[in-house]
Amino acid sequence: MNFYTSQNKLGILGGGQLGKMLINEANKLNISCKVMDPNKEAPCSNLVENFIVGDLLNYDDVYNFGKNVEVLTIEIENVNTDALKKLEEEGVKVYPSSENIKTIQNKSVQKNFYLKNNLPSSFFKTYDNVDDLINEAENKKCKYPFVWKSARFGYDGKGVKVINNIEDLKTLPNIECIIEDKISIKKELSVIVARNKRSQEKNFPTVEMEFNQENLVDKVICPAQISDDLNNKAIQLALKTSRAFNHIGLLSIELFITDNDEILINEVAPRPHNSGHHTIECCLISQFEQHLRAIFNLNLGSTSIKIPGIMLNLVGEEKHFGEAIYDNIEGALKIPGASIHIYGKKDTKPHRKMGHITIVNKDLNKAKEFAEIIRKSIKVISK
Repeated sequence: MNFYTSQNKLGILGGGQLGKMLINEANKLNISCKVMDPNKEAPCSNLVENFIVGDLLNYDDVYNFGKNVEVLTIEIENVNTDALKKLEEEGVKVYPSSENIKTIQNKSVQKNFYLKNNLPSSFFKTYDNVDDLINEAENKKCKYPFVWKSARFGYDGKGVKVINNIEDLKTLPNIECIIEDKISIKKELSVIVARNKRSQEKNFPTVEMEFNQENLVDKVICPAQISDDLNNKAIQLALKTSRAFNHIGLLSIELFITDNDEILINEVAPRPHNSGHHTIECCLISQFEQHLRAIFNLNLGSTSIKIPGIMLNLVGEEKHFGEAIYDNIEGALKIPGASIHIYGKKDTKPHRKMGHITIVNKDLNKAKEFAEIIRKSIKVISK
């Protein structure tokens, strides 16, 4: 393929903030994008000429959308993989592959993949439904506390709950699920790996993540404040995981550091990821440009840190529903090194991701101080 023409066509399944930031980078490379999303007012809807409203889980919608592009990618895993497989058979370059998306869509299948490939992860058990889990718990075959996860369609803290007793189980939907040991951890990390068809691979610097009470990422710290030994172990495990998937594009590997300094895989995401937004300001190349380079089989860029930084998620406040207001957002403009990213979602609701702010500084501790000032002052509320 001659890349440097005006004929490069990229299809993106999902029109949220990840798609928006991907399109911003695609414009620099003269890549023509078209997007499909079920929401006619999705953040990408006014960024491309070819925006299609469609069901990402519907075979016909996905197949008809993808058959006229060169490369097809995703910004969300909940897509119809049968349609993607058919498109692959017809010559469309689908990255990530339909097989990898299908594996990652189901947390039970994903965890079994780790077992098969000798990738360390916490102990787990699969249940066809919650009734079966309750039956085992009533027969004292479960050790509290443990973590319950829906097998499919969980994201951003949804479909995850810490279970402390039988009463907690009785509040859950009766769906396929897994339970995992509740691991005592020091830190949660993320390493994003990019791979292309030339067998090139690059990892972004390891970051650490801090979460809020709703199990949403509140803060990403770049670089992670860990020892060189733990950093090297995290990177090597991330690279091993990406190679096991034979993944093309970006793969974000979320990791736990246990109290005993063991590193375990929590979950992976086969696309640009919330834990990589800081790369726009902090690194020589952003995760979004790197994803494009990988899926179009171009040379991968350097992932070195230009400057340390903190990324803060902006999420909807409790009890606020409706047209979004970014209260005191102008305060961030007074902070040296702060960059504001508003996603363009018209309406807010509690815990919905509405934007992020990255604060960079040569002194990471100073960036942390500025981040705390911003966190305390800016709220996403409704009219």
